[in-house]
Amino acid sequence: MIIFRYLTREILLTMAAVAGVLLLVIMGSRFIRYFSDAAEGEIPASILGTLMLFHLPGFLELILPLAFFLGILLAYGQLYLNSEITVLVACGTSPNKLLQVSLVPAAVVAVLVALCSLWLTPAGALYNAVMLEDQRSQLDFSALAPGRFQDFGSGRTAYMAAMSDDQSLMQEVFISERQRRSDGTPESVVTRAEAGYQTRDEETGSRFLVLADGERYSVDPGRHQAERLTFETYAVRLSQAGESRELDSPEYATTGALLGDESPRAQAQLQWRLGLPLMVFILTLLAMPLSRVNPRQGRFAKLLPAIFLHVAYLSLLLAALDAIGRGSLPAAIGMWPIHAGFLGLGLAMMVRAQRKGMSG
Repeated sequence: MIIFRYLTREILLTMAAVAGVLLLVIMGSRFIRYFSDAAEGEIPASILGTLMLFHLPGFLELILPLAFFLGILLAYGQLYLNSEITVLVACGTSPNKLLQVSLVPAAVVAVLVALCSLWLTPAGALYNAVMLEDQRSQLDFSALAPGRFQDFGSGRTAYMAAMSDDQSLMQEVFISERQRRSDGTPESVVTRAEAGYQTRDEETGSRFLVLADGERYSVDPGRHQAERLTFETYAVRLSQAGESRELDSPEYATTGALLGDESPRAQAQLQWRLGLPLMVFILTLLAMPLSRVNPRQGRFAKLLPAIFLHVAYLSLLLAALDAIGRGSLPAAIGMWPIHAGFLGLGLAMMVRAQRKGMSG
């Protein structure tokens, strides 16, 4: 049907333009934050692209419902502005028919959102969390900037004066560590070396920083004495093979794992993931009557109220997510009353629009 293809194309083209702008803004903001961390030496610049790629599903699951909502609003607003809706009404097209046409691209968008929220977003979030944890807990050449003191967690601070051209050898290395002795007393350890390089034990898989031609000082707080050790070669273990990091947050869990978890945080996350695709259809229902504008008003007349409505919807869902996770809102009730409330609002607005007439 020509009208069906025309309306679908207008909605999807407008949605794509809106989604592109929103994605550019959100990804730009996140990239600036990561770039600042890379400039401070907290993460290597080489992983910025990977971090942004695995954040993309999380951005899309929030952007696509809003972009589709605004796409319907602007596309149909343009039809009202050009009096094309009046022609469609004269040809026998009803609001229900327009809604049926809009639900087809809405189903496509809902499938994409479901793909992101139920699978890609948690998988990408887990991958990024593990990658950042690795970089922040381990001393790595790729994150070192010559001429700067940098904190690498676990009470460890490192400095190097320069790096060789092939990025394999550090020169004039300084490492400060806060440790505890076997009896539990704290000590500060300062190690200085002329050079250092990284190596991995093939048998154990552990990673070491090998220092050459240096000194090691151990000082107990409150004492005016220090233990001094000179060495030709000294190895500092940076990580052990098979070190496990427990990332048990429901945010990183698979949807299948959440289905079998009765904890409040898991149920909150599950309802959030399931609610995002449902949100696409409810926003479609809300957008239909909101897109009705007077030609004198312009296609952007209802844009601001529509954005406020979407913000209210999303804010209530986020508030419910937090309340369910804290246990102050029963998971049996959860977010479903919010979806039901906005669904009822959309139906009421559709009935009112039908009574007033589409082109009135």
